[in-house]
Amino acid sequence: MTETVEKDGWMLCVATDVTGLKAKTRAVRQDRDLAIKASYTDELTGVANRRFVTARIDDMLQPPGGQTSAGCLCVLDIDRFKSINDQFGHQTGDTILRDFAMRIHRLVRRTDCFGRVGGEEFVLTLPATPVEQAKLILERMLASVRKSRPLQERPDFGYTFSAGIAGAQPSDTAISLYARADRALYMAKLAGRDQIHLDEPDPDRSAVAG
Repeated sequence: MTETVEKDGWMLCVATDVTGLKAKTRAVRQDRDLAIKASYTDELTGVANRRFVTARIDDMLQPPGGQTSAGCLCVLDIDRFKSINDQFGHQTGDTILRDFAMRIHRLVRRTDCFGRVGGEEFVLTLPATPVEQAKLILERMLASVRKSRPLQERPDFGYTFSAGIAGAQPSDTAISLYARADRALYMAKLAGRDQIHLDEPDPDRSAVAG
């Protein structure tokens, strides 16, 4: 509403209906929020995507204020997932991926970040978390997934996952930390799957970093 007083004393009032404009503004904001969410969310599972997780790894390795903070990176992989797809079809495979993401995400702390980086492989960042505590967190996740029976038409069907854990070292980059966690995952697979393997720090590398 705008008001103008004329020379002869009359007041001219002009009213504008802005209801439509406000609705359009809300719609633009909602579209923007949805676009932002889509840019860091895995479409199938609803957890973080590779881009977002990679950024959180960088954040963990470079905390604000230049402070040093112990943290761990975990790489998780659903066991024998290709066989599940081949035997039951990709739709069932997608059901397993969604069930896995939901079960793990329930046990993720607010300070952590859990996301899917491709196929059946997921990553979990655990800032300010020693390796021993990270292992306990992953063991709870293993137990939860072992109990899952996600297929109504096959009530006896269950699945497992394997995980590798690497503790961040002072000289680590996101690439090197991921490589060590992935190497630990490979060792867990070799040892028989359905288990956790810890990356063994390289003493020479630690000495150089120190």
